[in-house]
Amino acid sequence: MPGGRLTHQDRRHIAEGLAAGLTPTEIAVRLERPLSTITREVTRNGGPDDYRADQAQRATEERARRRRPTSDPTPKDLTPETPGGEAVHALEEQFTAIMIGTGLPRMTARVLTCLYLTDSGSLSAAELVQRLRVSPASVSKAIGELEQHELIRRDRDPRQRRDHYVIDAEAWFRGWMASARQNTALADFARTGAETLGATTPAGARLRDIGDFFEHVGHAMLQAAEQWRQNYTARRSHTAPET
Repeated sequence: MPGGRLTHQDRRHIAEGLAAGLTPTEIAVRLERPLSTITREVTRNGGPDDYRADQAQRATEERARRRRPTSDPTPKDLTPETPGGEAVHALEEQFTAIMIGTGLPRMTARVLTCLYLTDSGSLSAAELVQRLRVSPASVSKAIGELEQHELIRRDRDPRQRRDHYVIDAEAWFRGWMASARQNTALADFARTGAETLGATTPAGARLRDIGDFFEHVGHAMLQAAEQWRQNYTARRSHTAPET
């Protein structure tokens, strides 16, 4: 398959293929390009419904002008020409797309992906701005949402006097527990609403059923999370190095 970056003509073929209803796989075959190259290109530039060749070309040229070499080779620093870079970029785009599918805004998903795919799992706001090449305000808003969902935690670096945002093994546990608490709160509200409206009324019966459902789901989520934590703690204790 041909190497190198996509050309403007390639992007026009991608746009034409999407307009014709072709899948990314079919477009990749026609252009003789890796599927990951096509999916990354489309996801980065508006998605299947909003992809425009000219806009994608201008955005790529602008990113190239802003790009600066760094001494810390993180996933964002890898280019498609770097060994392994193609796969890493595809992984980033796929991870971001999955997070968007869960309901996270795109920038919030990008920040979460960046933290997960960084070896340290910890970055400052300034580092996130540099790696994602976005404004500090965009990063600040994304961080706020991730903290609200308890998907990251904030650590203070006393030497540099700045916060670092950390993703750790229990991030999803905390997020899951937060979601379970929301389900429990919804169950309590629905049961109270059923009593207010009267359990024999259609609306009251509907709220009662909603309350029963979310009570069951919330309880199951709490049980599953606690079971995972016990297993995780036991596994960590067995694999911890002896001192």
